[in-house]
Amino acid sequence: MICVEPNQFGGDWTKRKLNILSRYLNAFTTALKRMPFELYYIDAFAGCGKIRTRGKKGDFSNFVKGSAQIALEVDDKPFDHLIYIEMNRERFLQLKDMKGQNSHRSITLHHGEANDALLRLSELGIDWESTRGVLFLDPFSTEVEWKTVQTIANLEVFDTWLLFPASTISRMLPISRKPDDASAESITKVFGDDSWNDLYGDRPDLFVDGLYCRQRGLDGIVDLYKKKLHNLLQDRFVWKTGTLRNSRNAVLFELLFFVGSPGGVGPATRIANHLLEHF
Repeated sequence: MICVEPNQFGGDWTKRKLNILSRYLNAFTTALKRMPFELYYIDAFAGCGKIRTRGKKGDFSNFVKGSAQIALEVDDKPFDHLIYIEMNRERFLQLKDMKGQNSHRSITLHHGEANDALLRLSELGIDWESTRGVLFLDPFSTEVEWKTVQTIANLEVFDTWLLFPASTISRMLPISRKPDDASAESITKVFGDDSWNDLYGDRPDLFVDGLYCRQRGLDGIVDLYKKKLHNLLQDRFVWKTGTLRNSRNAVLFELLFFVGSPGGVGPATRIANHLLEHF
């Protein structure tokens, strides 16, 4: 039985995101099935396996398989190990049920905060030299911190799909003033520093001194984050990205990808570019 995550909703953009992930997971495991690696899949915001999506009548009556279930059903060469991280207790308990239904698989569940769990991967005793994997970072908002991205990048093991919360960050960065302290702290954790301040400039005003104006729009926010990823990863970062929009054509997320092992840059980049181009 596939569990239902009643509070997680999506639309066509959700299906597109999951379609890309599903196709990449199958391509990844097929490409490595004759290689001497243990294959891992990590879902850092695992949910519980099923997502409500908007139906033709406009209600959220349709269901699609979520990322946790999609990874379980990779068929040509299944993942040797799956790690699901979930902070919400109800969803975590549903994951436990899903694990019970798949007792023949190597599934590890972690009930806790995603950044903390990923920063402590070294405590699992995994032999990274003999490991390859895929990591899916699918936050609801600004949960993924830059230090976590750095840690994963430095492992050189996990091909990573990351949803960057472009719309949320845009709302947290007002056009005509600097963000409040709480928003500034959250954004700094996402970017790893205060480089987002470069998006602002002084705006001349005849009557009020010290006004600020965010000179670059949403594209500028995404571009700044992509440049940071490129500086960290060089050719392991894929410049082609996918913009996910809602039914009103408003941007929600930017789907980003980077390669884990430097030796896999060529094949992984070709697959990711193809998926982002056509799906």
